[in-house]
Amino acid sequence: MVPLPLTREAVWFCNIKRFIMLNKELFYNTIQKFDITIDEAAFTRLDKFAEMLIETNKSFNLTAIKEPDDVTVKHFADCLTIFKYVDIPENARIIDVGTGAGFPGLVLKLARPDIKMTFLDSTRKKLGFIENVLSECGVQGEILHMRAEEAAQLTKYREQFDFATARAVAALPVLSEYCLPFVKQGGSFVSMKSAESNEEMEAAKKAISILGGKIESDIVFDLVENMPRRIITIKKNSQTPTKYPRPSAQIAKKPLK
Repeated sequence: MVPLPLTREAVWFCNIKRFIMLNKELFYNTIQKFDITIDEAAFTRLDKFAEMLIETNKSFNLTAIKEPDDVTVKHFADCLTIFKYVDIPENARIIDVGTGAGFPGLVLKLARPDIKMTFLDSTRKKLGFIENVLSECGVQGEILHMRAEEAAQLTKYREQFDFATARAVAALPVLSEYCLPFVKQGGSFVSMKSAESNEEMEAAKKAISILGGKIESDIVFDLVENMPRRIITIKKNSQTPTKYPRPSAQIAKKPLK
């Protein structure tokens, strides 16, 4: 797909005149390096998300990244790299744990509406923002206002998902205990981490094994020049023991190792 050479040109969407918020040329140039294609309708949804993110961020802190070019690359293009390194089939069921402002879950959902996405967060106001974006874009998703360690003990959610995703929420040993209980056997937990997380990787190996998983891939790449990223895919090979996840205070005080 050839990117259009514009960044803030006026466009019409749902009969409302507005301005493009994402840097369109930069966005397409970045994702095309990873063989990712996004059609015009998906870009329009993502751009609406970016517009609402920047506007809402003026009154409620959703992100420290505010400049349109930075938002384009560091949030939107970054999240889409999951499609390069993880094979997500049509109609996959995903839970985005600690979704916050919707990264990566809302980006994935708006790019691929076929995905059945559950947005999990303990902060109701952030989930309210996600609800508003979904409504504006005409896309449906499940909003789950709970703590991860509580939701993962419910039959409705425990080991029910093809994938769990999380982006820089906590250290990997802690994050694995929150996320792997949601993943069904044969599914995967996808963690987006900084490239400088080797110590976390080593510390997490035993925890991942205890929780029924095994590291399937660990990919470090440059999103753009001098901007390294890391995507870790953990395969769920066996059931997570019922005592996990533990209460959050216990997880924080004594991470599995």
